[in-house]
Amino acid sequence: MFEVTVKSPEATMALGQRLAPSLQPRDVILLDGDLGAGKTTFTKGLALGLGITRNVKSPTFTIIREYQGGRIPLYHMDVYRLEEGGGDELGLDEYFNGDGVNVVEWSTFIADELPANYLRIVFKRDDEAGENQRTLRFEPQGAHFEKLVQHLEDASHE
Repeated sequence: MFEVTVKSPEATMALGQRLAPSLQPRDVILLDGDLGAGKTTFTKGLALGLGITRNVKSPTFTIIREYQGGRIPLYHMDVYRLEEGGGDELGLDEYFNGDGVNVVEWSTFIADELPANYLRIVFKRDDEAGENQRTLRFEPQGAHFEKLVQHLEDASHE
């Protein structure tokens, strides 16, 4: 586990950008935390790091947005509206076993659909410490993601 505090949306994006080069097809990144904590901002950085130039928007109403044109595709999912279930009807397996990186916001609503290996990033707002201060906790599941997080942690100490 690795924890980092960021003080601006730009710093949140930069973290996503730093993680992107190590990602490969079928990677699953779970983004959990409060509303407005920076999940979509982080995803924008991830997209930039993958070479995707299209503007990344929150997929709250579409549930899944697909971004092509980078090193590998990015599938950005917001499953908040699946609180009552229905994740199995989206064909998530096809995405998780597909050709791109999968970013899932509010993953607790599809816990039963998740693969065994993933990287969960928990976003915490700390409004008392500043309007833009966030703590991101990286929780890897599986050797591939443990290595990614170690690399990110090492880079943060340089």
